[in-house]
Amino acid sequence: MSTNEERYLNLLSNTFPTVADAAAEIINLEAILNLPKGTEHFLADIHGEHEAFIHILKNASGNIKRKVGEIFGNTIRDSEKKELCTLIYYPEQKLELIRAVEQDIDDWYRITIHQLVKVCREMSSKYTRSKVRKSLPEEFSYIIEELLHERSDDQDKAAYVAVIVDTIITTGRADDFIIAICKVIHRLAIDQLHILGDIYDRGPGAHIILDTLRQYHSWDIQWGNHDVLWMGASAGNDACICNVLRLSLRYANLVTLEEGYGINLVPLATFALDTYGNDPCTEFIPILLKDSKIDEKNKQLIAKMHKAISIIQFKQEAAIFHRRKEWKMEDRCLLEHIDFEKGTCTIDGKSYPMNSCNFPTIDPADPSALTPEETLLMKKLHHSFRISEKLRKHIRTILSHGCMYNICNQNLLFHASIPLNADGTLKDVEIMGEKYAGRELMSFIGQLVRAAFQNDTPDETKQYAKDYFLYLWCGKDSPLFDKSKMATFERYFLSDKDTYKEDKGYYFLLRDSAEVCDRILDAFGIVGDNRHIINGHVPVHASKGENPIKAGGRLMVIDGGFSEAYHSETGIAGYTLVYHSRGFQLVQHEPFTSTRDAIERGKDIKSTTQIVEMSTHRMLVADTDKGAELREQIEDLKLLLYAYRHGIIKERRN
Repeated sequence: MSTNEERYLNLLSNTFPTVADAAAEIINLEAILNLPKGTEHFLADIHGEHEAFIHILKNASGNIKRKVGEIFGNTIRDSEKKELCTLIYYPEQKLELIRAVEQDIDDWYRITIHQLVKVCREMSSKYTRSKVRKSLPEEFSYIIEELLHERSDDQDKAAYVAVIVDTIITTGRADDFIIAICKVIHRLAIDQLHILGDIYDRGPGAHIILDTLRQYHSWDIQWGNHDVLWMGASAGNDACICNVLRLSLRYANLVTLEEGYGINLVPLATFALDTYGNDPCTEFIPILLKDSKIDEKNKQLIAKMHKAISIIQFKQEAAIFHRRKEWKMEDRCLLEHIDFEKGTCTIDGKSYPMNSCNFPTIDPADPSALTPEETLLMKKLHHSFRISEKLRKHIRTILSHGCMYNICNQNLLFHASIPLNADGTLKDVEIMGEKYAGRELMSFIGQLVRAAFQNDTPDETKQYAKDYFLYLWCGKDSPLFDKSKMATFERYFLSDKDTYKEDKGYYFLLRDSAEVCDRILDAFGIVGDNRHIINGHVPVHASKGENPIKAGGRLMVIDGGFSEAYHSETGIAGYTLVYHSRGFQLVQHEPFTSTRDAIERGKDIKSTTQIVEMSTHRMLVADTDKGAELREQIEDLKLLLYAYRHGIIKERRN
């Protein structure tokens, strides 16, 4: 036994000081290896749709509804099953409605508590008692544990169980108990949540989503392009700040900015009215969703703010593109390609007429220069983003729970793409004078993103890292964009739709190839027969027959369009993926109406489940990454037992 091994075993003996302790832990870990694997839940491209997101968390993509159906079968009516599910999803709100109409509330409590215990027992069956115990609320831990492990159909224990339930009711704790056990069911329904990027933009509740995630028991995130845009804004990249504001104004979504993060938009509104007061800003009229309550006056104000920040954005981007010439993006400094007398813009050597040419803040001699008023406005906006404590807290959460990619149980998770060459090989991407591809590229970008927030990062590296957020957002070889260009300027100012074309990178053109997917999986060191790539980013057009399962099952794309803005385009309201002990299930969701409908009318999200891949045997913890960790721990403990029994290390008996 080497010195290092002996040193490690001495440290391990602090936790397991005797032969009995080490042996007991080996028995415990061996037992855990033979439990069914926990259920993993995959979501992508939530885009601020907090009500739909929270509902899908609560119903576990239909998993709870399915379990209720299996448990109760034909023993209760469908309407009662629906009521029970709604209670599980929204216990506090549903209890208020039930108390208002239920004539014999004690009887209802008695029946409902027994039903909830059955559901909770089923949900807990794949976990150890220790793990279940850790998920229980302290005030009801003992009671729930007793009810889970004592069956009312056991005549010897029936009276015991009945007394527990009756006492909960007579002591006035029934509501609190029901709320507590419903939350335990939520906790046990999903073992691990994977967010494949894009929490932010379009919908109004990104801040609510992140507040929810901060309380969630176990989750990770693979950053999306919209996430890194907000990360860049928080880090102080003014071009990212402008993009965040522009997107929020484009969808008339100011709730996250103002109510969520306290961003002061009054200076922007004042500047916009002063500068564009007589400009109809037709191209900048916001996209209003069906439930929008914005009146005409506010719509016009938002359009002026939208134009004001867009012009500043093009200037701020140009400053970075000129500073980072190695990115080869100076052709995107399109303000510098406008002929103000002719009202045209030259792109790739061809002149196009502009829809409008009212630019009071642009100096034709230096189009990308900010005016003194724009400079002052940007200082105020920059300050507002930088001092937002809640935004900083949420960005820290995203940093601590995520990165560019994740490998979990033979699945490679990332948001958008892996840059490829035309032949499907991994593309070398240059960053700070060095070239990276595949896993090395994704890892280095993750390090660079974190460098922007670390106090000990050298100034030159920190400035590059801040600038790089813009490249991640719109750079040709960015794994989060991977297109020829972002045609924002063209869509606003040019009517020729040929200029809107954004050529997709080779990943998107080749991702239906099993060979290409295998090459990517090989590059990330993922082996085995049941390995997959799972990502989002590009909405799946289900209404046009597009299949989210690609490359013979090797790739699964789960962005079906959570955002309401995508519903007419995709024909659905999103995909989620569930990976349980029997295999993968892809869940296709119809649009979510509202939380109020779900509570008052029991309107669940209508979902269709597609079996993607079923295992030939029920997968156990032993078949997972966690199983590999546990086997290593078992081997270490066996080595500790050997050391105890051969006197290499002495037991630490009291």
